[in-house]
Amino acid sequence: MEFLKFEQQGPIGILSFNRPDKLNALSLDVLDELESFLRDAEKNTSLRVLILRGEGRAFVAGADIRTMSGFQAEEAVAFARKGQRVFGFLEELPQVVIAAVHGYALGGGMELAMACDIRVAERTAQFGQPEVHLGIIPGFAGTQRLPRLVGTGWARYLILTGRRITGEEAHRIGLVEVLAEEGKALETAMDVARDVLKGGPHAIPLAKRMVLRGVDMPFPVAQAFEAETFAYLFTTGEPQEGMRAFLEKRRPAWTEESS
Repeated sequence: MEFLKFEQQGPIGILSFNRPDKLNALSLDVLDELESFLRDAEKNTSLRVLILRGEGRAFVAGADIRTMSGFQAEEAVAFARKGQRVFGFLEELPQVVIAAVHGYALGGGMELAMACDIRVAERTAQFGQPEVHLGIIPGFAGTQRLPRLVGTGWARYLILTGRRITGEEAHRIGLVEVLAEEGKALETAMDVARDVLKGGPHAIPLAKRMVLRGVDMPFPVAQAFEAETFAYLFTTGEPQEGMRAFLEKRRPAWTEESS
């Protein structure tokens, strides 16, 4: 891969954005490469947790402004839809996806982090949606994911002012779930990944799907979906092993465990 680097350590994969001279900005070529990687990752049954990070001084500083500067309306809508599609595919992966954020996560970079399941950020990281300062708006679903994560008040404030906030502030408003000390984003994300791996290999992706799909369903429909998913797990043998291990005070021996 030209713009991305991937390494897998057992069931944990680390995907690094590797354009440090461009602060890992998201061009069309980067989005193409990311989409291709995600389609392969979806089929990688040995991969249970995927960590996203950036090389150099940034997680991802945003979409490539040089790419966008010459757009006409037709090119702009194609670019926005491409980013939305790729980030939507990321969000729907069966694996748990963790953003390990240091440095800048601005514009498209913050939108990328929001498409992940869990966000780990260093206290000094910089988050922001500064698009209005360029005369545009977030185009990779930032106007939709941000209010779902932090509420409409904070979303309006951050999007309408374009103000940057630190990782510490992002944690306070609920945009970031786990704070890391400076230089420790990846290490802390690995700790979170190991916590995820303690769960059942069937239960984890189904729990993820339940939350993603259920939140937009009418409550009675989502509740019924939850009950059916809960029941389905008993056909896998996983709950029986998990509960037996709990009663016997030992670690579960998951049939698909590779951690």
